[in-house]
Amino acid sequence: MVTPIFQILDYQQALDFYIDWLGFRIDWQDQSVRGPLYMQVSRGGIVLHLSSHPEESCAGAKAMAEINGLIAFHHMLTQKASAYPSPVLQKTCWSDKVMQVEVTDPFGNILVFAELCA
Repeated sequence: MVTPIFQILDYQQALDFYIDWLGFRIDWQDQSVRGPLYMQVSRGGIVLHLSSHPEESCAGAKAMAEINGLIAFHHMLTQKASAYPSPVLQKTCWSDKVMQVEVTDPFGNILVFAELCA
């Protein structure tokens, strides 16, 4: 298993994006008193680490995750009242048999959800 580490700069913005909008859940978090935050969030089989440790990650990372039910997931995102741009459901440039939805978090990290379509 590979777990991407995305840098976050603001805890509340991270919660709004990953938990409230994308529907991830917090599995665990670690933070010393006034120290940097490190946490794991997940949605189904997708696991991400979010870190405010500047030396452990850099903003602008990109990861692709396979997801079942991409069309329903896309519909859920577009129906939620959100400050985030409505993502586009589209075929990938590398295969007309794979659909994807790409979202960018408030810190410049990109998460691509993809599903093989018939």
